[in-house]
Amino acid sequence: MARRIDVSGSGGVRLAAWEFADPPKGGDGAGGPGAVLLLHGLMGRAAHWAETARWLSTRHRAVALDMRGHGRSERPVDGPFTREAYVADAQAAVERLGLAPVTLIGHAMGALTAWQLAARRPDLVRALVICEMRASALGVAGRREWGEWFKSWPVPFATLADVRKWFGEDDPALERPKPARGDFYAEVMAERSDGWRPVFSRRQMLIARETYARDAHWEDLALVQCPTLVVRGLDGELGRAEAHEMVRVLPRGVYAEVHDAGHFVHYDQPDAWRRVVERFLETALPA
Repeated sequence: MARRIDVSGSGGVRLAAWEFADPPKGGDGAGGPGAVLLLHGLMGRAAHWAETARWLSTRHRAVALDMRGHGRSERPVDGPFTREAYVADAQAAVERLGLAPVTLIGHAMGALTAWQLAARRPDLVRALVICEMRASALGVAGRREWGEWFKSWPVPFATLADVRKWFGEDDPALERPKPARGDFYAEVMAERSDGWRPVFSRRQMLIARETYARDAHWEDLALVQCPTLVVRGLDGELGRAEAHEMVRVLPRGVYAEVHDAGHFVHYDQPDAWRRVVERFLETALPA
């Protein structure tokens, strides 16, 4: 059974942290060197990490965090939804849950939060996994495109099956069907009186994305001193050339790619995702 732990984040924002399995008996899973903090991406939630957290929990204490504006965490009307706020929230979770020195595993925006925390507080972070996040600027045109995409969502959805079908098959942004994408978005919907709607504010998601999309993040990446794995899906949003350049910039970076996976690597190919992460952790975290 999942266990929720409330954490006070930056500025007192209430955050929900989750454990999806009991940690292993003994010292390694109770915090300290054995702990892992999982950080989802934009529009994600801690539940996206449930399967990953369960296999991690055989050796580590694995905690997944709902970031501000996401999942069951607070959605402050006026934010802030800045990089500083997200990094401070992750730091608060590490410190208040006694996880340091922690392994951070992040997807997309969560990966950026993870490496920025590792760069600014190397004493708190022992190892890092970056999944499907670019260090280059994403460009200014994205806000308009994302706004139009949000407007195209046929909300409210009548059923969760409709959610899965639209995001996995019918979304005009898709080049071909991606059932795992439908499953991913079904996790971020909640049933209301008129149907299924996202648990987040799309306006707030645009604001959060704007705070990192315009800038490159190579300088922060170069400051990460801990062992770092850069993972991309072969059909994802992080290109191979940029991923290899990220590994070159990282003082202790290594590279892995997952075949037959897109942006949502841990949903598209969960077994392959597990293999590359476990292989890295076995090397990066001495027994």
